[in-house]
Order: sequence, then structure tokens, then C-alpha cells
Amino acid sequence: MRLSRFTALSSSLLLGAVLALTGASAAQAAETAALDYVALGDSYSSGVGSGSYDSASGDCKRSTKAFPVLWKNANAPSSFAFTACSGARTGDVTANQLAPLSAATDLVSITIGGNDAGFADVMTTCVLESEATCISRVNQAKAYVDSTLPGKLDAVYTAIRNKAPAAEVVVLGYPRFYKLGGSCIAGLGENERSAINGASDHLNAAVAKRAADHGYTFASVVPSFTGHEICSGSAWLHSVNWLNIGESYHPTAAGQSGGYLPSFNGAV
Repeated sequence: MRLSRFTALSSSLLLGAVLALTGASAAQAAETAALDYVALGDSYSSGVGSGSYDSASGDCKRSTKAFPVLWKNANAPSSFAFTACSGARTGDVTANQLAPLSAATDLVSITIGGNDAGFADVMTTCVLESEATCISRVNQAKAYVDSTLPGKLDAVYTAIRNKAPAAEVVVLGYPRFYKLGGSCIAGLGENERSAINGASDHLNAAVAKRAADHGYTFASVVPSFTGHEICSGSAWLHSVNWLNIGESYHPTAAGQSGGYLPSFNGAV
């Protein structure tokens, strides 16, 4: 069984307590327990949809309610860098987000791939156009995931490893967006909702495969969001919001704390 860096951290904290009881210095225990964490990725990591945005992050919309910040608050790593950004694609990660990584980095989290696959355009098409046009656009996105996205993910994952060779890297996926069956006021029919959920599964499978091939841990958020999809009556995802279109189809604060955070906790 893999001993994760977070498990090692917990063991170090216990060791620190023992050392303190036996007269060893607190400084020694603190040094043993040190962990450096960097959070990369797109809007699902930056926390779009959860509110409470850091004004200094500008259009990246990094939220104090995003799962990386919640994990940091609960675990007090020795250092924390948060460079995830709304709208980020794979090329944006490699160009703009990797500066905090180093040989000292212990833990990295990332969500990426959805914007490359054109998810925002898929959802816009499905909301505004016919069922046939929606499903055609979904299939186009799935074809991109098969043909082009793997190489782009490889570039990101390789760049992370080159800059942080010792880090444990956790790649998180995306939720299914709709509960199927029964009526729904979200404006999409059952076939469209099913196609969108299928595209999310398709994307997650591709991301998981590339992550595994690089020796990274993939954390699915689908189980934690089950029962909290749009149309569930207890949604942790925003439906389309014409007054704030950027938050549409993103996790709420409850989705970050109840969906993404437990999935991340389970992987580290």
C-alpha cells in the first residue's frame, strides 16, 4: 500500500509529540513535519462559483472557499502557493502557474482539461441550441479529448515533474452535472443531460489515464457529488445563471467543501 506524503506528515506530527515528551526540541519536530503545497489548475480549483474571491487574484477568481484553501486551513502546511486560475487551459498552467514549484515541493493538486475540451462552449450550445446540435457539439468535444487532449495533459504533467521531482501530485476530475430521470427545470431534456454527463465521464477517464501514466494519483469527485447534481434538489453546482454566466456549472461553496475537499483528502 502506498504511504502518501500526507500520511507521512501525520506520522511526523505524532513523532513530534513523542519527541517533545522525551525532551527533544520543538524545532526538530516542526522541521520533520514540514510540507510544501502548491495548488494549480482551472476554475474548479480556483473556486469560481463559491464566492469570497481574493481581489488580488483579479480575473483568476481565487476563492477563500476553494478546496485548496480549505485544505491549507485545516492542515497548516509550512508553505502554500495558490496559482489556479479561472479559464485556465493546459498551456496557461505551463506558462503562468508553475513558478512556485521546486525540488522542495511535497504536494501538488490540479484540475485541468475541461477548458481545452471546450466545455463552456458545449454548455452554451446545449442551453441555446437544439438537442441535435447539443449532442453533435458534445461528440465534437469527446473527439478532441481522444485525439488532442492527451498530448496537452502530458505536457503539463511532465512540466510539473520536471520542476517538482519529489512531489506527490493529485489530479482531480470533474463532477457529473445532472441528475437523470424525472423532471428538471434546468432547461435541458433527458438526452442532452445524459450526453453531457457522458462527456464528463469521458473527460475524467482520459485525465485519469494520463495521470496514472505519469505516476500521479487521480481523485474522482463523482462519488462525492452524487445526489448533489443539478436537478437533484440539493445541488452543489450552479445551473445556468444569465446574471453571472461565469459561475454557471461550477461548484458552490458546498461543492468545494463537501465535494472537492473530501475527494482531495482521500487521495493524500
